[in-house]
Amino acid sequence: MPGEKLPLSFFSAYDTCTLAQKLLGCELVHESPDGVTSGIIVETEAYLQDDPACHAFNRRTARTEPMYGIAGTAYVYLIYGMYQCFNIVSNEEGIGEAVLIRALQPVTGIGLMEMRRLVRAGKRQIVPAAGKVSLKELCRGPGKLVQAMGIERELHNATLLSGEVLYLRGPVAEPGAIVAGPRVGINVGRELPYRYYIKDNIFVSKG
Repeated sequence: MPGEKLPLSFFSAYDTCTLAQKLLGCELVHESPDGVTSGIIVETEAYLQDDPACHAFNRRTARTEPMYGIAGTAYVYLIYGMYQCFNIVSNEEGIGEAVLIRALQPVTGIGLMEMRRLVRAGKRQIVPAAGKVSLKELCRGPGKLVQAMGIERELHNATLLSGEVLYLRGPVAEPGAIVAGPRVGINVGRELPYRYYIKDNIFVSKG
């Protein structure tokens, strides 16, 4: 049913590229001690095991271990030593594939999202916003949305997205036309048409 929490069976029902498209229009929800934040998924990227840009392409490591879990497992990792990225594990258990969530359309807890985005590096506490982040830019990009949603690698990596803290509802919005094209921000496998986004949605990240 639209708007209901998605069971783990939803994530295992599709291949990775199809799941990346089915997630568009679903709502990612985080119920944290600071408050509830949520946003509608408007952009995703699929990463397959035989894809040179996939973390599981070369070999299985401690870092990539969550990718081999059951579909619906959260895979959160650090890039460039400063940005976290949130992925949803896909395909069968033991196959290292996942869908990167690239952008959200903010729905709930927008004020909290803004405060999180304005917290200085190294500061975990939530402080009153001293500046301003536009609504369009709050979750427009994988690093921005993780910060705005308060998804911390230490707390959420390898979490099953069927609990009470981090989960998805959906579909809560009809995505309409979906565009498929090359991925962005990577050096290998960039030409593969595994990036999916809702056409003309202003919250999609800059390609």
